[in-house]
Amino acid sequence: MPGRGFAVPPGRTGRLWLQRRLRVAERGAELLDRKLRILRGTLDTQRAVAARGAADWDRCRADAERWLLRAALLDGERAVRLAADGRLADVTISYASVMGVRHPSAANCVIPEPGTWDSPVLADARQAHRAALQAAVRHAAAEEALRLIEAETVATQHRLRAIKDRWIPRLEQALAEVTLAIEEQEIADAARLRLAAGRRGR
Repeated sequence: MPGRGFAVPPGRTGRLWLQRRLRVAERGAELLDRKLRILRGTLDTQRAVAARGAADWDRCRADAERWLLRAALLDGERAVRLAADGRLADVTISYASVMGVRHPSAANCVIPEPGTWDSPVLADARQAHRAALQAAVRHAAAEEALRLIEAETVATQHRLRAIKDRWIPRLEQALAEVTLAIEEQEIADAARLRLAAGRRGR
C-alpha cells in the first residue's frame, strides 16, 4: 500500500503531503547538521578549557597539600584547626547558551578574610587553599559545561542520523510509491478514455 507507515491522504493530495514533509525533513537535517558543526567547534574549545582547568586544579591542590603539611609540622595541628574559622565561601556561576545548550561559562569564588591572626606559615597555607578552592570551582564549572555540550552533541548526532537514515528514506519511499500509484491510475484512466472513445467512434 502506498505511503505505508504514514497516514497519507489519497491521490495527488497525498503526493503533495509527502513532498511537504520531505522538504521539512530535509530542512531539519540541514539545521541539525549546522547545529552539530557549531557544537563540535564549541566542544573542542570547551575540552581545552576543561583540560587547563584540570591542570590548574591539580597544581593548586598539590600546593595546598604541601603548605598544609608545613603548617601542621611548624605550628601544630591544633593551630591549623583553630585557623579554620567556619566561614563559608560564596560561589557565583555565570551561564551562557550555545545552540540551546545552557551551560556554566564562568565561576567566581569569593572567600571571606580570616577572622583570626595567622602565623606566616598558616597565612601561606590559607592562601594556597584559597587558590585551590578557586581552581576547584572553575574546574567543576568547566567540567559541567563540557558534560552538557557533549550530551547535546551526542543527542544531535542521534537526531540527525534518525532523520537522514530513517525518516527521509521512508518519506522518499512513500513518495515514490504514491507517485507510481498516481501514474498507474493516470495510465489506466487514459486507456479507459481511449477505449470509450473507440466505442463511441464505432
